[in-house]
Amino acid sequence: MGTGINPGFVMDTLPITLSSVCQEVKSIRVERVMDAASRRAPFQRKIGAGLSVDEFTRKIRDKQITGHVGLEQSVAMVADALKWKLQAVEVGTVKPVIAKKPVESKAVKVGAGKVAGLKQSACGIKDGKPVITLSFEAYIGAKEEYDSVAIKGTPSIRQKISPCVHGDLATAAMVVNSIPKVVNSEPGLKTMKDLPVPSAALEDFRLYVDSPSTKKNHS
Repeated sequence: MGTGINPGFVMDTLPITLSSVCQEVKSIRVERVMDAASRRAPFQRKIGAGLSVDEFTRKIRDKQITGHVGLEQSVAMVADALKWKLQAVEVGTVKPVIAKKPVESKAVKVGAGKVAGLKQSACGIKDGKPVITLSFEAYIGAKEEYDSVAIKGTPSIRQKISPCVHGDLATAAMVVNSIPKVVNSEPGLKTMKDLPVPSAALEDFRLYVDSPSTKKNHS
């Protein structure tokens, strides 16, 4: 199963789950804003922190750094869960976030006018208009970190997690907590919408590890 925090939770599984209390869904908008200073150094380099705008543009063009990977797949997963047939998924260009004043992390110093990180968005188009919109921003010095889901429908839903879910810790947790669901599933490639909702239940994992069939298979 492919999973993680994003893709895997914030921009797909979470809005899908929240839609379950709606009688009708007209549109969904998900935003994730992260202060990259709290993330690992490789991630900060991946988003171009500390580069000039010209360097950032060149490295994006040459694919030496990338924008967020997975926006298109998250849009498609939400649409599939809602049984929406999209006309297109439009992924926006990666844009730099420019520091207005010097900011820094333990790994990177960003001068005013330099790139602090990046932003990117994607839309799912249905009946000629965007019905699923995902907006991702990650940069050093973000004033507020949050994950938000806004569903326009009956009833409308507005949910906000502040600060945003910590990507590094949450990715590991999601993978481990999904193990009991994966081992009990049918063979094949799965997405998060295909299996029961995971939870932080270590006892569930221990039951699998300690089961007689597992011991026999690993003996």
